[in-house]
Amino acid sequence: MNNNKPKVAFICVHNSCRSQIAEALGKHFASDVFESYSGGTETKPHINQDAVRLMKKFYDIDMEKTQYSKLITELPEIDIKITMGCNVICPFVDSKYEEDWGLDDPTGKSDEEFEIVITEIEKKVKELADKISNQKLY
Repeated sequence: MNNNKPKVAFICVHNSCRSQIAEALGKHFASDVFESYSGGTETKPHINQDAVRLMKKFYDIDMEKTQYSKLITELPEIDIKITMGCNVICPFVDSKYEEDWGLDDPTGKSDEEFEIVITEIEKKVKELADKISNQKLY
């Protein structure tokens, strides 16, 4: 495994929904380009169950097997920080590069709302992998 891959942290407050989806899709689509992590300033006892169910349905990924809600203090040193669009002050994590994806939290909303957010995260993960591959970041 190439240890020179940048470490990407997907950050939101609770680390239970959008950031977990991004971590899973980062691992699924871009593990050859970057290492995916997620974290928050608070944790939830479980990953959002709608997110878990829909990730199984769309990608056959079981997030509960490989991921859990964790604090940003548990993350390794990060190269790239992606905030999900917290609508509050996003947690500070030192990084060489950062983006805010400005995604609405679908928690408590319909499957259709989740599907929109999941599709957008997939698109952005692939765009990020492309930018990193073409060395257009930091």
